[in-house]
Order: sequence, then C-alpha cells, then structure tokens
Amino acid sequence: MSNEHYLNNPLIHKDRQLSHVFSEWAQTFDCSAMRPLIICRGPIRKEAMDVFTEMGIEHFGILLSEKDSIVYRNALAPELRQLTDPSRVHRVPDYTGIDKNERNIRIQQIIKIAKDNSYNSIFTGYGFMAEDENMVSAMEHAGLNFIGPCSKTVHDAGLKDEAKRTALKVGVSVTPGLDNATALTLLKKHKNEKALLALVKKEKLTLDQAKFESCESIEDKADVVLAASYDKGVDLYTIAELQETIAEQVIEIGKQYPENRVRLKCIGGGGGKGQRILPNPTSFDGNTQAQLEQVAKLAPSLVLEILNEVKATGAGDNKNILIELNIETTRHQEIQVIGNGKWALALGGRDCSLQMHEQKLLEVSVISEDLESALTQAVKEGRDTEASVLNQDIKTLQKMEEEAERFAQAVGLDSVSTFECIVDRDKHFFMEMNTRIQVEHRVTELCYSLRFSNPNNPSEYFIVESLVEAMVLLAAHGERLPKPERVLRNNASVEARLNATNQALAPHAGGIIEYWSDAQKGEIRDDQGISLHNPDTDVFMKYHLAGAYDSNIALLLTVGNNRLNTYDAMAELLRSTELQGKDLSTNLEFHYGLVNWFIGNNINARPTTKFIVPYLTAVGLLKQQSNNLDIQYAYNKICEAALEKCKSDEEKSALQTIFMRKQLLLTRPIERLFTEPHIMSGWLSIQQYNFTLDEDEIIWLENPVRVLADTYHFLNMDHNRNNPAATMIWDHDNKVLQDALAFYDSLESQLAEQGQADIDYVELTELINNPAPEGFDAEIWQQVQAAHKGYQAGCEIFNLLPYIAQVTGFFDLNVNEDLSIFIPDTLLEETLQKNMMKVLVPPPTAKGDEILSASGGMFYCREAPGMAPFIEEGQHFEAGQPLYIVEVMKMFNKVNAPFSGTIEKVLIDEDGTIIKKGQPLFKITPDEKAVVESAEDINARRQKQTDGFLQRI
Repeated sequence: MSNEHYLNNPLIHKDRQLSHVFSEWAQTFDCSAMRPLIICRGPIRKEAMDVFTEMGIEHFGILLSEKDSIVYRNALAPELRQLTDPSRVHRVPDYTGIDKNERNIRIQQIIKIAKDNSYNSIFTGYGFMAEDENMVSAMEHAGLNFIGPCSKTVHDAGLKDEAKRTALKVGVSVTPGLDNATALTLLKKHKNEKALLALVKKEKLTLDQAKFESCESIEDKADVVLAASYDKGVDLYTIAELQETIAEQVIEIGKQYPENRVRLKCIGGGGGKGQRILPNPTSFDGNTQAQLEQVAKLAPSLVLEILNEVKATGAGDNKNILIELNIETTRHQEIQVIGNGKWALALGGRDCSLQMHEQKLLEVSVISEDLESALTQAVKEGRDTEASVLNQDIKTLQKMEEEAERFAQAVGLDSVSTFECIVDRDKHFFMEMNTRIQVEHRVTELCYSLRFSNPNNPSEYFIVESLVEAMVLLAAHGERLPKPERVLRNNASVEARLNATNQALAPHAGGIIEYWSDAQKGEIRDDQGISLHNPDTDVFMKYHLAGAYDSNIALLLTVGNNRLNTYDAMAELLRSTELQGKDLSTNLEFHYGLVNWFIGNNINARPTTKFIVPYLTAVGLLKQQSNNLDIQYAYNKICEAALEKCKSDEEKSALQTIFMRKQLLLTRPIERLFTEPHIMSGWLSIQQYNFTLDEDEIIWLENPVRVLADTYHFLNMDHNRNNPAATMIWDHDNKVLQDALAFYDSLESQLAEQGQADIDYVELTELINNPAPEGFDAEIWQQVQAAHKGYQAGCEIFNLLPYIAQVTGFFDLNVNEDLSIFIPDTLLEETLQKNMMKVLVPPPTAKGDEILSASGGMFYCREAPGMAPFIEEGQHFEAGQPLYIVEVMKMFNKVNAPFSGTIEKVLIDEDGTIIKKGQPLFKITPDEKAVVESAEDINARRQKQTDGFLQRI
C-alpha cells in the first residue's frame, strides 16, 4: 500500500476509496512489492486489476483461457481492452482441468508461469480453484504468497464435512444430517481398526499416525485413512458402494424427519453446483417406510450427477457427500468475516434467499444499523407484528456474527471468507464457510469500510473500502495488521446478478451483446470490462456470451439510506438500462419486475429460497392469460360500445376521430407489457393501489391518464428526440398525453383555489359528472366535461391489466404482517410450475418426427463416462424418461422426454458436441400424433377470452 499513490492519483472506482491519512506507520503496510498473477476470470478479475492499480501494484498478470480468447469469435476477454501488455497475459487451455490429473497439471503450469515471469503471489478470486486445498498448498510450497485463506484454513473450513465437525466443537448451530458417508462406506468393508491398518499396509498408504491414534471414533479413523488414499490418488471404495450407503442413510434421516426433504451436497463445489434435493416422501404413495424407500431409490442417480458436476469422479478424488435435512422455510443468509489468524471480525450479513437452481439472483445487505432503523419506523407506524420480526432479526444477526467470529478463529482464518447460514424464523443453522471472496462481497463493502489504527497512536490510521485490497494487505502483512473497526458507509446495498438466461431463468448461451448503455449516476457496474469502449473510436465493442463458463454478465449494485431507497435506485437503473444484441436473452426484465414486486408489496419482506419458482409461476400465468387476449379486438369493441351511445352523428364523428387518434397511444404500452410478463409483474405490483378489484367492476383510484404517463416512464418510453421512434412515445401521442396532463393539472389547481384540494380521482369523476361547482361558469364546465370525456375515451383498455391480475390471482402472492410471503398452494403445484416455465419460454417448434434441443450447450448422451447411453436407436421411450444431458454455462441439465415414442435415429455423433437451441437431436416416431392449433382457432379462442373481459367493463 503506497500512501503517495493515494494522495497523488484520482480514484478509478467512484464507489471505492482505498485509504488515506499519511503517516510513517501507515507506510509500513505498503503493498507495492506484491506481484500477483490473477488466475480467475469474470467481474472479479477486472475488479482485482483495478484495485491492484489503485494500490500502486504495477506488476500483475492474468491467465487467459483459450475459451476466453480464440475458441469463440467475439469472446475475447474484455479485460484485454485495458491490459494491453501481452507479456502480462499468459495463455492456458482452460483455467482448470476436467479431472484431478488435469488440475494438477494446471497447478504446476501456473507455478511455472509465476516463477518464469517474476510473480510472487496468486489471486484466485471466487472461481475455479479458489477453494482447492491442493492448489493453495502447492502455491505455498512453491514459495508463492496466496492472496486468500491458507491451506489449513481451506481444509478445516472449506471442506464442508470438516467444517461441520469444527462448528459442532465450538458451539455453532449446524443443520441436522450426516457428514461422513465415505467413512461409513469404507467401514462396511473394513469394520475395525485392525482392518483399516491392514488396508493401509496393502495399499501402501502414508498414514498420519498421530492423527489416526488421536481419533476418538472408528469413523474418524476411517476418515484419516481416506485422507491418505486421496493423497496417493487411489480409491478405497467404488461410486456404486457410496451410492448404496447414501441411499441407506437417506432412509435413516427420513425416519427422523419424515415431513422434510433431504439435500445431497458435495463437500467441494460452490456457486450452487454439486447439490441436489430429493423429493418429499409424502409425495409418494404408501406408508412412511414405503415412501422413504421410493425416495432412496432416486439418491444413487443424484449422487452421480453431483460427482459429475463437480468433476470428482476420478481415482483418488474425495467423493464425500453430505446428507442434510432440507429446511423448507429457509432464508439463506451469510456473514462476511475477515481475520488474520489471531483476530476475526464480522462485517454484517447479506440475504441471498432470492435464488433458483442454487444460483443467487438478488442479494441485499443485512446490517444492524438498517434493521434498527426499520424497527424504529415500524414501531412509530404501529406495525407491531413487523416490529417483532425485525427485533428478532437483529438478535439473529448478532448471534450469527458472534458465531462467525468464533468459527473463523477456530479455523485460523487469515483472509476474507463467508460464514453461510440458513435462517428459519427464530432459528439459524450453519451450512458452510466459503474460504474465498464471494461474488456478492461488494454488498458488504458498500455498507462497511475498515479502519486500521495504530495501537500506539490511534490518530494514525488508514481506511480500506475494498475487500480485495484487504485480502492483499492480509497476504502481505497479516500478522502485523491490528484488528480493525468497521465504519458505516451506507445503511443498505443491493446487488442484481445480470445473467445470460431466458425468461424462465434457464442459462441461455451464445448471445452477442451489440450495445449496452453506459452506467448511470448511482449505478455500480462490475462487468469484467464488457462496457469498456474501443479506446480509439469510443465505439461499443461486441461481446459473445459463449457459455464456456458461467452465465454471469455483470453485477449491478446500488446503495441508499435504507432498503427502500436502495431498491428504488436499483429499479431506476434497471428501467433505463438498454441492452441489445443478437440471440441475446438476459434476466434484466426479471430483475426489473422482481425489484418492483418488493417495492409494491413490502420492501422488508422475508422471502425464503422457495420463493422464486412460485413467483415465476405467477408471472407465467400472467403471460398465459395475456396470450389469450386480443388487445386490438378489445379496443375496437370498446370504441364500438362508446360510439353506440352517441346522441348525434356530430358527436359520433368527433368521438371516432378521438378513438383513432388515441389508439396507439393507449395500446402500445399494453402491447409491451403483454410481451414482457416480468415487466407486467412489476407494473401491477406498484400500480395495485391505484385501482380496486371486485367480481363485477374495476375501479380506478388514480386518473388513468396519469397512470398512462407513469406507464410510459416505467417502460422507459419517455419522449426523447434522440431515441429511436420504436423505443419511445411518438410525437403526436406525446402531445395528446401532455395536453391531457396539463388539463388535469389546471383543473385540479382551480378546484384547490375553490377549496377542493387533494380530492382523489373517484371524487374528481363524480364532481365532473355533476353540474358546475361553485366558482365555475356553466358553459366553461360543459367544456371541462367534454375535455374530460375525450381524454378518458378508450382508457377502459387499461382495465385489461388489472383484469389479468384478477383472473390469475396474481395479488394472492403477497406479504404477510410478519413479513413472511404467502404463497398460494396452486403456485406450489409442480405440474403448473413446469407448464408455466414452458409458457415463459415456449419449446422450439418441431416437426412431428423429431426432438429438438431445449437450449444451446454441450451435449452428453449418458450419465457419466463409461455408462450406457440414456437412449439408443430403435428403443422405445416413455414421457418423462431422461434422453440426454446438456451442459450450459457449467450447469448440467438432464432433459426428459416430453412425450412417449420410439427413437429412429440419433443425430449427434459424440458426447461433448456443441449444440444450439432448436437443433434436431433425435428422429422419432411419436406414440400419438400431436394436434396443432390453426391460426383461425387461435384467433377464435383469443376473441372468446377477450369477450369475457369486455363483459366486465
């Protein structure tokens, strides 16, 4: 750390100030001698590059995978737009390997690159080998300074089974379950200490004798023997034997908790990989034992999926899998913790419950200052139940922070890590510690900075606002660093992960970003450099989301004085962000809808990890209903009904002209909402207080003209002559809208002067429909009535939106007084959930004799290497039977048959083939011929559904 650097150079990152206050004591923590090699990719690589530069670290380099440079066109790592010195870019086939042997080769290659290019330290970020104990140990033995937790901490805390045992020893609450399935598997064949020692001798293993003798149980002794086998690279049990053990233990745990599902989780992994949840026993027929046996039958296949996903199927790989109770109402919270091996400090929490497929989507800060502020507000406004929940949340947070610090000290944490918990009402359970910096670390550093003070002179200090910088400081000066105090920066922060996914949140690889609007005021965007323009032409450069790695495009963050301010800021940046490209599909619209759902319902809601799928189902129902309605047909019918009521041809002609002039003004935003169901969800959520619904009528409490103006703004279709016409309100429509707004502004102002201020829209309508009030001339009042009628003409079409919410029960998904979320039972039905995913993302249109790829990715025809294919030519398959696996952005998705039939021809030659969405994979003969709905039938169905809506208005 160079104080001169901080004094003389402007900040590169607008949200981050690294340190200040010049002193000789602070100078002793200079880090400019660090020469790191960055061996990760994505936003954290770009962030590390920026932080190192800000710290005065000039000699750093990066690994560059072929998949990030030459395999895919336009996929060149965008960081290279900034790091232009080729001598600092080191090419490798991949950042890691497909098995243990390849990983070891890559580790040695990294060491050689570091030695040959004068790097003295390694930064792994949060990907690939960031938590690989063998990698960290190899770096340490090579004399390289690892910027992250040491290998002992990685072993004791990073391996989920070891971490769980340590947590129990130091009094940390853990999830019920089993952490030694591999030991139990080994003991089936070698039942006692004598048998284990004979096995050690037979396999010529190097046993840690002292540790073996100090073990209190035979299971612990078996674990020591297994550790020796991993070191040698040999297996002492088969995967089949492990599968059998896990199936047996699933039944045993199920007997204790027959109402709960069971989670299988690899001890390695991370980022949601290597985890599967078994079905609830109650979903099967029979008595409890029969139900549990049916659940257990599914476990072996899931075990193999897990091991394949984390690439732990090789000889000598640690294949241990945790068997845990799945807490059904869980909220996923985590505590950021930092330490130097002697002291540990918790830095508040993050709520990561909004996730799907174990992948986090939206993360929000949970710190005591914000909770206490929200508690004070709830008490002030008389929301006693909410206040009770917030009070309990404060106590839970304090308890988790205490346990995080205790656990961190127990494992000798000497860097930055995350203490992950699940929270169930007033209880919490430790899940695991991630011994690395996490994707969402910025949520914490935007709330707290670290103040390091001289113990002998507190007036000498420096401030650190970057956790990456803190990691470098700890790597360079760990034992000398005094325990810092946390200093409040912002009361709240939130992060949205912008991912390459479709509208059902399944990974969508292959799109090309051709334009991305610049970050706006208040937006913090970590996007690995995609937004960097060409330095010579200032033109946005295309970027191919090739799908070789994960689906993340960027991390979008905002801050505020409280959670509502923070979400409002996030909603605004999502509203005005423009992202365009070819075959591009992202979750930008999903985030916009979701953030507004919380703003409209209760920003302090406490969602569980079960929330997103029912929420998507509700959005799917909106889409399904909008697919069945014809906007133009409805508008025409509304116009016809109004024209029939005209008393003269002159009135009819005038009204007809108004309807024609306003048609696109009114229908364009509705068409857009129909096309984007996620955005419709957000619109309905924040507009729900502007209308009332009953069985017979939709009543607007806010002037539909003002709602229309708000809608154009909500859709980012404000009038701006610099924008393309297709993306904004048109000139003539804008004039009509602005004239209408000016009319109502003037009318309400004059009414206020006459003592009728702050009347709502229902009162205003009633007033206009009556004779002229005091202060208004009768003739003028007739003109007011005529203008009002003209400006409101056709606005009934907006009733379509609350109508859709009503018929789908959208508002039944809401927030209870205790901040929990009420999820209607219908949204939990698996069949409906699957159907709505297909509504959100319709499958590719296929001929009657073929099956198409559901998404792009890498094709596999079998569960694992060496196993038989799922399906072969000439074989009959049933609906729901697995047909193939597609790996999309490092996630393995098993695809089941949508119907029954016979495979006539397999069209993909070999595993590992890259396929595209909609590509034919199998020629088939279906058991039943599909019935295709004609265009005439579709129109008839939509008009019939629309007639049902028209009867309501």
